[in-house]
Amino acid sequence: QVQLVESGGGLVQPGGSLTLSCAASGTIWPINAMGWYRQAPGKQRELVARILEGNPANYADSVKGRFTISRGNAKNTVYLQMSSLKPEDTAVYYCNAWLSLTGADYWGRGTQVTVSS
Repeated sequence: QVQLVESGGGLVQPGGSLTLSCAASGTIWPINAMGWYRQAPGKQRELVARILEGNPANYADSVKGRFTISRGNAKNTVYLQMSSLKPEDTAVYYCNAWLSLTGADYWGRGTQVTVSS
């Protein structure tokens, strides 16, 4: 069972920056994709950014040019650098991991990001 723990959320003013981190544990198998999703109040969970190994990262149109996803050297961590934050970026951000061996998705508990003056 893969466990994911997110950190780095918080309150930031519009135009500010935050970096989210996610660390995975509990598996000896390679994690083939990691990503970030978010869910705002009253809305469905949506993809923010995702990296599938061997492929370029893909981003939601709303965050292109402002957010950057990256994986750590050990491949069990993923980061989301967020800049030029807007109030509409306010949401709970969830880390996701996918293993091709099992076809299963794993989720963290989420970290709150609030963009407000």
